[in-house]
Amino acid sequence: MKAILDKTYVFNGKDYPCCASLTMGVIGGKWKTVILYHLMDGTLRYNELRKLMPIVTERTLSLQLKAMEEDGLIMRKVYTSKPPLKVEYSLTDFGKTLIPLIQSIADWGDLVVEKYS
Repeated sequence: MKAILDKTYVFNGKDYPCCASLTMGVIGGKWKTVILYHLMDGTLRYNELRKLMPIVTERTLSLQLKAMEEDGLIMRKVYTSKPPLKVEYSLTDFGKTLIPLIQSIADWGDLVVEKYS
C-alpha cells in the first residue's frame, strides 16, 4: 500500500485522512454496523429494531439512527395518518452499497466463533 501525502477525503463536510478512516467514520461505533446488519433484509419499525438489540439504550439507538439518516445510509419514514405514530427505517440505495461489507463483517464473526472460540 502506498501512502499518499496531503490527500484527504471529504464526506458530508467532514475531513478524513484516508479511505479506511472515512469508512469507519460512517459505519464505526458499537451499533451502526448492527443496525445496518438488521436492515439488510428489509424495512423495520423502531420497536422491531429495539427488540433485535435489547441491550442498546433508546437514546443511543435514536442518536445512531439520526446520524445514519444524516449520512444518507438509512431512510426514515413516518406514518401519521392514524394513531399511534409509526416510524419505519430502511436502507437507502447508498446504504445498500454497504451490504457486501456488512455481510463480510458478519461472516468473519461467524468464522471466529466456529474456529477460534
